[in-house]
Amino acid sequence: MALKNIPRIIGMKGACGYAPENTLESIKVAAELGCPWVELDVKLTKDNVPVIFHDETLDRCTNGSGNMADTLFRDLQSLEAGSWYADSFAGVKIPTLEEAIDVILEHELGLNLEIKPCPGREVETAEVALDYLSRIWDDGEKLLISSFQHVSLETCLEISPDWKRGLLMDEVLKNWPDLAKHLEVFAVNFNGNLPDFNREMVEAFIDEGYKTFAYTINDPARAKTLYSWGVDGVFSDTPDVIEGISRTRH
Repeated sequence: MALKNIPRIIGMKGACGYAPENTLESIKVAAELGCPWVELDVKLTKDNVPVIFHDETLDRCTNGSGNMADTLFRDLQSLEAGSWYADSFAGVKIPTLEEAIDVILEHELGLNLEIKPCPGREVETAEVALDYLSRIWDDGEKLLISSFQHVSLETCLEISPDWKRGLLMDEVLKNWPDLAKHLEVFAVNFNGNLPDFNREMVEAFIDEGYKTFAYTINDPARAKTLYSWGVDGVFSDTPDVIEGISRTRH
């Protein structure tokens, strides 16, 4: 199964240049901007509820503190996750995976779901997230599951082999060809702002048959360079800023 209409632009954490990251509001802004896909992070609460959140701790993006892994969902519900970004977003909540998927399906978006497990929860985060997705998501051509955690991707391969996987890299891994082959990934998602991920590296990914997506690209000039190397798409906090040059095919 090939992903149809490979996105040239994927909204990062929704469209987090304009709304608090990983919130329903951010997803809606991405849709309003015409962004075809969004990227979101999923992790588990202490009682195994999958929620859309990036950090290990609550401190940066909520009015709470402590570790996500130590927080019950009922306690998470009492927190707000918007005023850190702007007063106009005060009262915004951390969404569950279910709530996020409802909004994504309502707006007919594609999804790159990053499995972002708390340490030691690499297997169960993938299991819980994919178990839920398997019950509601029926278009495998508009879904990419990615992770930095190789154990999480192994779990995805075992329980949902038909869904495409993306290997995330924030540095060039010496064994990436063997790893990508072992995990049977569809794409390599890499940090497009690092000099080690140069044209030669991108061409190596492409030569091995992988789609390539670069994060987090907010500079149109950088996006244009990456597209010229053959990169299939970019993740951006401000997808509308990249939109114009993304129409220029390599």
